[in-house]
Amino acid sequence: PFLSKAWEDQSSILVERSLSSQTIPECSERGLEDFSARLAAGPTLQHFLRNASPPQETCPQLAEEPEEPEPYLTSSILEKAGRKVYLETYGCQMNVNDTEIAWAVLQKSGYLRTHQLEEADVILLVTCSVREKAEQVIWNRLQHLTALKSKRLRTQAPLRIGILGCMAERLKEEILHKEKLVDIVAGPDAYRDLSRLLAVAETGQQAANVLLSLDETYADILPVQTSLDATSAFVSVMRGCDNMCSYCIVPFTRGRERSRPLASILREVKVLSDQGVKEVTLLGQNVNSFRDTSEVQFLSAATPGLSRGFSTIYNAKEGGLRFAHLLDQASRVDPEMRIRFTSPHPKDFPDEVLQLIQERHNICKQLHLPAQSGSSRILEAMRRGYTREAYLELIQHVRDSIPGVSLSSDFIAGFCGETEDDHQQTVSLLRQVRYNVGFFFAYSMRQKTRAYHRLQDDVPAEVKRRRLEELISVFREEATRANRAMVGRSQLVLVEGPSKRSATELCGRNDGNIRVVFPDTEMEDGTGSGAVVRAQPGDYVLVKVTSASSQTLKGVLLRRTTLRESSAHR
Repeated sequence: PFLSKAWEDQSSILVERSLSSQTIPECSERGLEDFSARLAAGPTLQHFLRNASPPQETCPQLAEEPEEPEPYLTSSILEKAGRKVYLETYGCQMNVNDTEIAWAVLQKSGYLRTHQLEEADVILLVTCSVREKAEQVIWNRLQHLTALKSKRLRTQAPLRIGILGCMAERLKEEILHKEKLVDIVAGPDAYRDLSRLLAVAETGQQAANVLLSLDETYADILPVQTSLDATSAFVSVMRGCDNMCSYCIVPFTRGRERSRPLASILREVKVLSDQGVKEVTLLGQNVNSFRDTSEVQFLSAATPGLSRGFSTIYNAKEGGLRFAHLLDQASRVDPEMRIRFTSPHPKDFPDEVLQLIQERHNICKQLHLPAQSGSSRILEAMRRGYTREAYLELIQHVRDSIPGVSLSSDFIAGFCGETEDDHQQTVSLLRQVRYNVGFFFAYSMRQKTRAYHRLQDDVPAEVKRRRLEELISVFREEATRANRAMVGRSQLVLVEGPSKRSATELCGRNDGNIRVVFPDTEMEDGTGSGAVVRAQPGDYVLVKVTSASSQTLKGVLLRRTTLRESSAHR
């Protein structure tokens, strides 16, 4: 009905134009009859309808015409695509991977990469918004870059500055309009649009795309590694998070969970293996909730249960290939490539995952199990879906299933309503579990989260700092004890390169992801030939540990080896 009315209105206009172009006869009976006769003999409504659409036979000719560029991508702008881009990354490993995706997109558009800030024509900051401190670092950096922009010589093209990632998603209005410090803003799901945004910026306008996606995984974009001689790499397998922990901004800055097709992940792992990468970390905001539903046959796959004593706020998601299948297939790509994963949620550790880690020699015997708090009351306020008791039961089950496993965790000090007793329960959890690696943060309330709307940030800043310092101190005591248990034992180490503190030492990481430092000396080549060699980045070596601290093991080189050989002698 709407279209019919529109055509009638258009026809009326055309009739009126036809009438206005003629001389109207005198208002006599004969004149009216003559006019009526001429009108009846004129074009009908059907005539205008037929002429309103182009003839069908012209369509193929239109389709064959060369496609014109979008009006904002003028030829002069396109010619500037060889400008140099400087990328700066803040925050988590996911942002490291996002930087590689963004660079892959820009490289295909003809941009060049520079690692010298003063050479850059475009500066892009890949940002984090998890804590207020992380955002303040970016604000300070923007002030510095804006000053740099104002000093740009008139003979040079204008310097363009962009904010990418989580902070762009959370503070888009303030970044663009209030402060006016940047030219482009691109959220985590908008990296495909970077070339267009920069083209718009070249016209002197600000440009933004912060739309979140329900399906964007960048599965078809192969990230460009930031270091050509890197021994390790990150592979994003899923994006977003559905857990909705009350303190966490991630679901609001990165959106809902969606997983990459398994086939695209395996292709990327194979490419990295062919490039000589020796360690791959599978990445996701909730990596072990991976669920590939890209093919119909995957939908009938069995749904694994949650860890015992754990729950979620959402209904169980049925069907799809799960994390155990991904881990199995990824570890088969290259038996000499280590596989890690982060960051998991403790609820998603079914027995098949633990059994696979224990059985497969190239899956690292190291798990990140974020606790956040040792108090069941605080865990409930955080909406973590488990109690202290359930978490400790999982820890014991993990250690029974994977002997010698290395454990790491995250903790938040001073969450809403945390009492001194709640804090001491977290301290006791640290002592009871004795983690090898830990990450600690003072609570920082974020807008949009459930805590922002429902709870009070009532722990004073000085109390948060004190509790944070105590957690770190206790962790270091216990981690030192845990790491000293390795003294006198051999550790398989992937060599990363020279130690930052000494040119005569090398460093790498063991299976448990603990830093190991050792002298750069000659050693057996591991083939039994009696030849001596020096360790190179990417080599697997055996190191006998001689001392340990909370964060570092020190030792002496024994010989070069392989993953297969070292696993056979465990």
